[in-house]
Amino acid sequence: MEIIQFRRAYSRSVLLQMLLAAIIVAAVIAWQFGAVRDIYLANQLTDLGFIINGLIVALFLLGIFRIIVSLLGYAREEKALKTFIENMESDPDNPLQEMSASTLISSRYLMMQRLYESRTPINHGALASTLVANQSTTINLPRFINNVLILTGVFGTIISLSIALIGASSMFENSAESSGMGLVIHGMSTALSTTLTAIACYLFFGYFYLKLTNVQTNLVSGIEQVTTAYLSPKFQVTNESVAYEFTNLLRLLQELTRKMDKSQKQFGAMEHAMAQAV
Repeated sequence: MEIIQFRRAYSRSVLLQMLLAAIIVAAVIAWQFGAVRDIYLANQLTDLGFIINGLIVALFLLGIFRIIVSLLGYAREEKALKTFIENMESDPDNPLQEMSASTLISSRYLMMQRLYESRTPINHGALASTLVANQSTTINLPRFINNVLILTGVFGTIISLSIALIGASSMFENSAESSGMGLVIHGMSTALSTTLTAIACYLFFGYFYLKLTNVQTNLVSGIEQVTTAYLSPKFQVTNESVAYEFTNLLRLLQELTRKMDKSQKQFGAMEHAMAQAV
């Protein structure tokens, strides 16, 4: 029965989901290319729509790139954790064979070994808190992008509506001038396109950012389970463990005493039999 409950290929499954989602999005865009062209390319009197949508997409792609890099790193950590568990099952005295010392589980093992050799009490809670705090800093950029991505659409909408209001004002001031109506249409079109871009990017990015946090939680949970099941009994010394070892030692001494008493009786019987033979 498996005592460590964590998904050993979770990162790879999320990467596969991301690839499939990207293919589906590309297929939908190709299918509805006419509508996309009307929204993003028609009635564009200025480059404002291209600039704002380009900034939204650039921010989105930067965040997706960072998520992919993080998922690849967590896939390597999951593989290392799986190897460590197999090594602990097969050769507990050498669990780091064929493993890099830079992985999280290797660092945890070396840290506990160093504390044990220096006769320092091991605080599992402190180690767990340190790991969680360290890993939370690795996804600061995706967290920031996830928080501000939807706001970029709001920002683009506000600017576009401002342009539309300028066009409406110009149209009312000079009804014979058609440029005011063009600005109104351009502003409304840009507001629509930036809002759609921000919402679509936010939905895609938010889902896989949530998956990234799940992968991180899964890995940290696996490391803490391995620490509890394999490393703490090996390195951690507590009053309870000392009492347990002392009780076990007494049990072994009692068994040894019984065996010695039995052997002594056998020697006595042999001595008696030799005396009768003489």
